[in-house]
Amino acid sequence: MNRTSMKNSGTSETGGTRLPSRRIADDLRAAIESGELTAGQKLPSERDLAARYGAARNTAREAFRLLEAAGLVDIEHGSGVFVHRPAPLMRLGSDRYSRQFRDSGLSPFLLECAKQGKAGRFEVLSISRGRPPERVAGTLAIPADQESALIRENIFWAGNDPVHRVTTYIPWHIAEGTGLLEEEVLHPYGIHGVLEDRGHAMATYMESVTARPASPDEERHLRLRPGIWVLDVWHTSFDQGGRPYELTRFVMRADMTGLDFTITVS
Repeated sequence: MNRTSMKNSGTSETGGTRLPSRRIADDLRAAIESGELTAGQKLPSERDLAARYGAARNTAREAFRLLEAAGLVDIEHGSGVFVHRPAPLMRLGSDRYSRQFRDSGLSPFLLECAKQGKAGRFEVLSISRGRPPERVAGTLAIPADQESALIRENIFWAGNDPVHRVTTYIPWHIAEGTGLLEEEVLHPYGIHGVLEDRGHAMATYMESVTARPASPDEERHLRLRPGIWVLDVWHTSFDQGGRPYELTRFVMRADMTGLDFTITVS
């Protein structure tokens, strides 16, 4: 990085005094956002930054921590600090449940992994009969105070990266006695094939998408770096009679997932 680009003033544009760690972080942020520091580029060491700013090493360390929390750098212990290199997005389109993809034998997620040359897989966390949350019970018209739902919890992996935490709720009267209770759903069309055999073919679906900070449990399961948010997607499937028969909550890494929708305006 060009030394002349580093600011030497500890005074902000509004006239206030910045903490030394914030001043270092702001200067590095400006260099990253301007393109002077590029993705994957190694930043100066704590020792070099401390000397350049006349600060202590722990001040430089705090500046790096601020940048990591903002998702701008990756701290690789033993190697250094690098400008964050965004991973290719898993792009899931509004046509991902189309029957045109049936012959591939792959789920929408595995299809997208294949496009990127990644090995997709599922890690089953739990399969149980339980009480659904109020929101789920209301959507699926099942009792919230009874064990009225099959609940499947999974982690979706793309290569070495856990990218989605997925919880699926299906009314127990639909799921009971089916392969949905097994870790590996052997139906050639997966979960949706089993549901079709039970008389519920997906005709439409509705998705509600919000962005939020990850919970500690999600950070652990998805191995999230500090500062990475998640997309919280609530997906409801409706059958040919307009009945909701399945609700799945996808918690997706926002740094590795994109949702593409094509909508016809009537």
